[in-house]
Amino acid sequence: MSYPQGQAQQPYQQHQGGQAPVHTPQNAPVAAGTGLNMKKRNPVAAWLGLPIITFGIYGLVWFFKVHAELFAYDRRTGDAAVNALLSLLFGAVTLGIWPLIMFVKLGGRIAQAQRAAGLQPSCSGGIGFLLGIFGFGVLYYQIQLNKITDRYGDIPAGQQVSLAA
Repeated sequence: MSYPQGQAQQPYQQHQGGQAPVHTPQNAPVAAGTGLNMKKRNPVAAWLGLPIITFGIYGLVWFFKVHAELFAYDRRTGDAAVNALLSLLFGAVTLGIWPLIMFVKLGGRIAQAQRAAGLQPSCSGGIGFLLGIFGFGVLYYQIQLNKITDRYGDIPAGQQVSLAA
């Protein structure tokens, strides 16, 4: 294979499907993966303002969207958005146990996303559960989620970001 004059020889990955070759520098740091940045929300609006205005409907929307955004951010977490919404809609069948389990698991998923962002995980499902008993769980979880979006600065929601771990 010949290279144009004036350019150093660089290795290329093999490509398939007619796509252009991808240049891979030898000394470049390897990212753990990529995902889509989450939306930064006002914690007080997500916790109190919008649920009051929408008569509680926004609480369902928030729970679904947070799970969907966590999955889009880090595919390793698994897609639990529909399961989370169903737990709220049909949780009475299990006497409210299923929604509580999903709410506690959300804390673990947020902590895993914080790790993926390169942050020290500070979110706890247990604290989220205890604060949720007093009505402050959504506020706590949204503050923890905003730490992840703050890590990426002004990158808008839905844009691709690199994961650290």
